[in-house]
Amino acid sequence: MRIRNLLSLFTVFLLSLVIAVSCTPSPQTSTSNNSTAIKLGFSAWPGWFPWQVAQEQNLFAANKVNVDLKWFDGYLDSINALRAGQLNANTQTLNDTISSVAAGSDQVIVLVNDNSTGNDKIIVREGINSIADLKGKKVAAEEGTVDHFLLLLGLKKAGLSPADIQFQPLETGAAAAAFVAGQVDAVGVFAPFTTKALSRPGSKELFSSKDFPGAIPDHLVVTRQLINERPQDVQSLVNTWFATLDFIKTNPEKAYEIMAKKAGVSVAEYKAYDAGTKIFSLQENLQAFRPGNNMTSLRYAAGEISKFLVESGLIKQAPNIDKIFDDRFVKACAEQRKS
Repeated sequence: MRIRNLLSLFTVFLLSLVIAVSCTPSPQTSTSNNSTAIKLGFSAWPGWFPWQVAQEQNLFAANKVNVDLKWFDGYLDSINALRAGQLNANTQTLNDTISSVAAGSDQVIVLVNDNSTGNDKIIVREGINSIADLKGKKVAAEEGTVDHFLLLLGLKKAGLSPADIQFQPLETGAAAAAFVAGQVDAVGVFAPFTTKALSRPGSKELFSSKDFPGAIPDHLVVTRQLINERPQDVQSLVNTWFATLDFIKTNPEKAYEIMAKKAGVSVAEYKAYDAGTKIFSLQENLQAFRPGNNMTSLRYAAGEISKFLVESGLIKQAPNIDKIFDDRFVKACAEQRKS
């Protein structure tokens, strides 16, 4: 499972959303003639809780899109649901999207929600002080998802291979519980499960996504069928996201109350997380979709991640990267904003 400090996240929202304004859909792109609800999946990650704000503040309806927002306790369950055709859209990471496409699922990234900048962590027990110290140790993470990916990145950086550790594949919540219970020596988890893992006496962060900038971007991913059949609704989904960010900017207390409740923590606890998630503004979305030669470019990042996933044995063959991204919807939102 993949789930993603939030006094700092509050600051991140305000700083990154300075230019964010509500993108009012144009008549030709926002009004759907299809009353069937879009099934949109999301799970517990700071960059995805804003969808709950969208629902409770009726922002989907305001942007003329019918959405059945589906909560998943397990991130991996949401990925599997999209693959199985039980969802039309989902919130997921770049590496997980690449893995799904490599396995034959026809998925498209239409929006960048955020980048993980520290909220994905490898947490270790007392006595483990370096990545090299993980050799021979029991390390838990949810297999095939983002924190497993982060673990493999760290091992590679230290010159270790997956065979050098005793990997324990556990769902993220179960992995955190196993670590706290002393059943494993280290764990890969994301916020808010990081808080639980760090409650073990003597535990500490060994490394995190901040040590691998750009490696863990999070997205709104839709099926190609949805784009082909209902492009106006995809546009409305994207418009709703930026309208939601604008609402959070202008109504922070209300928004944080909603998000904290969904996260199962107090508002104070929600705001107490480290600044581990960078929410992307509309302008930052436009920049991310452009070609580039470093990890700030989604296409470049996807190429590098694909190579790593193949080398690590997580996928057999890299998919066609060019087919994974469609920036027309963020571009259209930007144009609407100008008018």
